[in-house]
Amino acid sequence: MSVSLFSPLKVGPYELSHRVVMAPLTRMRAAQQDNAPHELNVEYYTQRATKGGLIIAEASPVVQTGRGNPRTPGIYSREQIAGWRKITDAVHAKGGVIFLQLWHVGRVSHSSFQPGGALPVAPSAVPISGNFTAMTADGKQVPYETPRALETSEIAGIVESFREGARNALEAGFDGVEIHGANGYLLEQFLQSRINQRTDQYGGSIENRARLLLEVTDAAIGVWGPDRVAVRLSPYGVANDTGEADPMSLYGHVVKALATRGLAYLHFIEPRSSGAGRADVNHQNVPSAMELFRPLWPGVLVTAGGFTREAAEDAVTSGKADAIAFGRHFISNPDLPLRLKEKAPLTPYNRATFYGGAEAGYTDYPYYEKV
Repeated sequence: MSVSLFSPLKVGPYELSHRVVMAPLTRMRAAQQDNAPHELNVEYYTQRATKGGLIIAEASPVVQTGRGNPRTPGIYSREQIAGWRKITDAVHAKGGVIFLQLWHVGRVSHSSFQPGGALPVAPSAVPISGNFTAMTADGKQVPYETPRALETSEIAGIVESFREGARNALEAGFDGVEIHGANGYLLEQFLQSRINQRTDQYGGSIENRARLLLEVTDAAIGVWGPDRVAVRLSPYGVANDTGEADPMSLYGHVVKALATRGLAYLHFIEPRSSGAGRADVNHQNVPSAMELFRPLWPGVLVTAGGFTREAAEDAVTSGKADAIAFGRHFISNPDLPLRLKEKAPLTPYNRATFYGGAEAGYTDYPYYEKV
């Protein structure tokens, strides 16, 4: 029997009714004072919820020191848990499934976000190059600072902050969590040899560089069980000044290690779309993550990265992926699954309203109306 974008799919304990997933999307519209989700965010997610549809909610810092953008919703305070609870209740009321992406930005931050104006932390004191700019807490663009290398004794605290974030997500009513191991943030910084220059058990060999990601994943599994935990990776990504010389060896090891854990799904960002939202990137003649790593991954594979309806349908029917995560098209088409099913035209997105602001470009995109 042929499989399509609109065939059911079992993800962990959940039965999805279609395979059009909403990707995690930073929108920078949480409440200003406490970075908690509020009513505007409830409306946004409710608009995009569908019966049996999976939403991966936007990356949420698991600890204050893991922030790197203004007004990104966290998952480390009572107010944030309560705010997210309103969103999960609303999504569940429409029959949807919602995971939360757990985040620590590492060096992709600025001292203005850090308690006491401290430097951001990273595996090593390796700054992001001058081709990129940091955002300050008041929204200015400035050069990145050189981060402070984490002491070996501090790393258990990073794992604990992810464990606490996983616990808080459970309390907030989510159906599972996705570990953000992509796009040049802390866990990927540990993975990559150009950024991770450590000489302890978290640096050097591939096994050592993968250690933190696996410890964080296991911490989340301890809270949720394996079938409600997922991981996102960007094996050939270049976001936030990343890039690994030999991605196949590194990510082959990581994927095989994750494959033994019985996760809900593995989520790739395809190399052609490696701008982490900051630019329209469409690299040509680059390897396909889903094709390269599919043979190593026995479970549910979700992939994202500039898919058209036709490309998404092809990826699923060919078995290269089990579900496709859409980002920008889900921003401008709250009813994207319906539009894809009906082969209806898509509303174009407005990049100028992706980050920050209020209703404009957030909750005011139109629904599809049959003529």
